[in-house]
Amino acid sequence: MTCRFLALALLPLAVSSPAVLAQDPATEVQVRVTPAEVTLPMGESVQLKAELVDVGGRPVEGEIFFLSRARRGVRVTREGEVTARQAGVHEVVARSIVGGRQGPEAVVKVTVPEPVPAAIRFGLPTRVFAGTSLELGVQVVDARGNPREDLVPDVQVDDPSVLEIDGFGQVHALKPGRVTLSARILDLAQDQLLSVEPNPVAAIELKADRDRVRTGDVVHLSVLGRDAKGRGIAEDVPITLSVLARPDDTLGNGATGQVRQDGRFVAELPGLYTIVATCGSVVARTTIHARKRFDTGMRLERVGHGQVFDTHTSDLWVWEGIDGRDYAVTGTWGADGDAHFWDVTDPSQIERISTVRIDARTVNDVKVSEDGRLCILSREGASSRRNGIIILDVANPRDPKQIASFDEELTGGVHNLYIDKGFVYALSAGRRYDVIDIRDPGAPTRVGAFQLFEPGASIHDVWVSDGIAFSSNWRLGLRLVDVGNGVAGGSPENPVEFANYAYPSGWNHAAFPWRSPSTNKFYVVAGDEAFPYGLSVKDNPTYPRGWIHFVDFTDFDEPDEVARYEVPEAGTHNLWIEDEVMYVAYYNAGLRVVDISGDLMGDLYRQGREIAWFLPTHPEGHVPNAPMTWGPQPYKGHIFISDWNSGLWALKLVEDRGRRR
Repeated sequence: MTCRFLALALLPLAVSSPAVLAQDPATEVQVRVTPAEVTLPMGESVQLKAELVDVGGRPVEGEIFFLSRARRGVRVTREGEVTARQAGVHEVVARSIVGGRQGPEAVVKVTVPEPVPAAIRFGLPTRVFAGTSLELGVQVVDARGNPREDLVPDVQVDDPSVLEIDGFGQVHALKPGRVTLSARILDLAQDQLLSVEPNPVAAIELKADRDRVRTGDVVHLSVLGRDAKGRGIAEDVPITLSVLARPDDTLGNGATGQVRQDGRFVAELPGLYTIVATCGSVVARTTIHARKRFDTGMRLERVGHGQVFDTHTSDLWVWEGIDGRDYAVTGTWGADGDAHFWDVTDPSQIERISTVRIDARTVNDVKVSEDGRLCILSREGASSRRNGIIILDVANPRDPKQIASFDEELTGGVHNLYIDKGFVYALSAGRRYDVIDIRDPGAPTRVGAFQLFEPGASIHDVWVSDGIAFSSNWRLGLRLVDVGNGVAGGSPENPVEFANYAYPSGWNHAAFPWRSPSTNKFYVVAGDEAFPYGLSVKDNPTYPRGWIHFVDFTDFDEPDEVARYEVPEAGTHNLWIEDEVMYVAYYNAGLRVVDISGDLMGDLYRQGREIAWFLPTHPEGHVPNAPMTWGPQPYKGHIFISDWNSGLWALKLVEDRGRRR
């Protein structure tokens, strides 16, 4: 096998002709990337070509993956598709793995020119009320509607006694009247008429549904403006909510809380909080006290360990076999195409019972069918370049037997997959997922596919629940697709997208659908993945970044990101939710167990919702004493995790009798 990533047809763009070469003097291996430099208009994409060669130009066996040193500026898939996101000069790195060790790398300079400004847009309503303030909301955009953040128009008002604009872009309505706002920059101009009307609010009624809470409990506020006769005001007059915080002590960080303008408040640290509602000169207040959420008195205890030190371990799946015993399967990463099968009936005595080797460098994902009879392995880096999936009969996990393989149009590699009701949803080269019918496992057939066709579109993961496929698409975020639910008339043969949500970082890596039993709200919980300091495959620890996003999809048409869980200076991988407890494989921060009961808002980590944590370290690990927790799965009272550097672990939540209270 030579380099695993191949070139695709290049899009039109300006490039330089020489290739980038980076040489490792010890091995005399070079990474050759073409084109060497890229000039790429905003929103457009190009595919880089990379190969490993020796000093004589002959192909060398190994793998190459790409990463961006400026994720906000340019997005790049692992396979080298670069998308311009922000103007500037950025760097993309092609990093290699040779002989299981990190090899040489090459750097490609990507220049993204500023787009040509085309228009000025105002984001103000046509009428405002005296005594209120709001954002000016004016911006310069290009012909595609992309904002030019570097260009700030000069905005003047023809009557400053009626309305003024401060130096921070805030519009303050002073008295009733009519004004014209005029925005100018370069050769662009735009005017907007604005009516300032009398403020009808004479009093504000502010109530909280409770005044004594724990950190993390969401308080619901009711806010009503009343006129001089005490009548409720139906007009859309803005009433602004803010919060003043006083900590319970002065020994550490001050009390912090968040209040949303829709009337929700949450305290993140213990303290006394005053919610203030204002509309012009009219003010109302209410006070809330928050105490520490809880001391869980729990810890995660190691029960058993299935050691894998010679290679990296990837994902896991735990299931009950048809013989009534409990089993697990784990994949391997950047190795020899092994999948390990384990008997975990007694989690304290995890036993490796078989290993299946397939033609692949990485078995990134492993899944077992609902009836416990079939196991699907994903393939990446096959020597024949025919990747795809392998279907195993695991009726006897001590002797798995290959039934079939499927690689039609999956030659770019399958990174992740999911099994649901006789169908496999398999990612194809990070570009789409194919739907493969395995109801006759010996004759798998592709029946459908889902792909985004926006510039630079890519996909990392897919999870299926209740006839909905939830895919994670990096900068294009979460995509909800009907594959049999009926909400949009979709099916496995005809996937139909009906909802989506993307967040600014573009790190969307995993998704887990969950309906809260206590609130009946429906969330898609999205996990990040980012390696701003690189991925170390040997000798040294890796320091990822990212967090968990809670996106409220109760209204599919209005998704709302309401909360996050972020462990400082660490990064997430996969997650699992059972009842009202979230289990997060938080890479270098190990396994984290989090209370997600009740309404959710704000930073769950700061609120003290963490129940327990565990760092799976081992001095003989593939990278010694370096936790890199990949995947969690709660199962029959235990929590199983796979760790990139040390294998399979079984843990249990137990009472911590030695913890001080």
